[in-house]
Amino acid sequence: MNQYIGLDVSLKDTAISIRQDGKRIWRGKCPSDPKLLAEVIRKHAPQVRGVVFETGPLSTWFYHALTAEGVPAICIEARHAQKVLNETLNKTDANDADGLAQLAEAGFYKAVRVKSFDAMMARTLVAAREQLLYISTQLGNQIRGLMKTFGLIIPKGKGWVFDGDVRKLLDGNNELAKIILPLLEAWHDIRKRAADLGRQLLIVARRSEATKLLMTIPGIGAVTAVSYVTAIENPENFRITKRIALDLAVNRRAVTAKLTGHLVDRNFCRHQLM
Repeated sequence: MNQYIGLDVSLKDTAISIRQDGKRIWRGKCPSDPKLLAEVIRKHAPQVRGVVFETGPLSTWFYHALTAEGVPAICIEARHAQKVLNETLNKTDANDADGLAQLAEAGFYKAVRVKSFDAMMARTLVAAREQLLYISTQLGNQIRGLMKTFGLIIPKGKGWVFDGDVRKLLDGNNELAKIILPLLEAWHDIRKRAADLGRQLLIVARRSEATKLLMTIPGIGAVTAVSYVTAIENPENFRITKRIALDLAVNRRAVTAKLTGHLVDRNFCRHQLM
């Protein structure tokens, strides 16, 4: 007898529902740890054919860890699953798990491709560097805004030019300097950390022949190359090359803009670093 399992994953606990021959034969909860889940699955569903869960913050970890435990893990798009799960009268974790188990049993789902840990590590590096750059920009703008209150207008400039202008304007204003200089030091430290991550990103980019080839194109740097390669991972994932544009964009408006060269709001693009 084949069993099918639905998992409603949260940060603390995971609701489990096991179905067989159109009926639920067991349901319960388990801490959100793939090893513990694998033990529960082996105990209550030794002939499991599919374990379905939705995309989410833990989905990459769950997929690879459960697969390593020999569990037939299947990750499905959360937006598609919600269309079915929202039809249930009582919206609970247990009922969502049962709904996912029903989808698994009926085969009414489309599995999504889960990226490898190596690809996710590179993407995490890109995201961390981008976040530090964003924080440094916000901090610089905050310094400019605070000093404007006292009539101190910082000229346009970046890096050491910005630093020199701030210190020059604060000269002789000790009270304001005690407030602004700690922000300036934090700004310097964040930029230094971002530069460190940038060097790590260059090392990662130079390890891959694909990224090195992309970086020979004018205007394509390490960030864009690594973001693109880790998004695609394996060209064989796309039997039709036109589907790459669909995978890299949220809707047809962004796809059309990419193909025609027209400008589009970056919020419409899923991978904004490309």
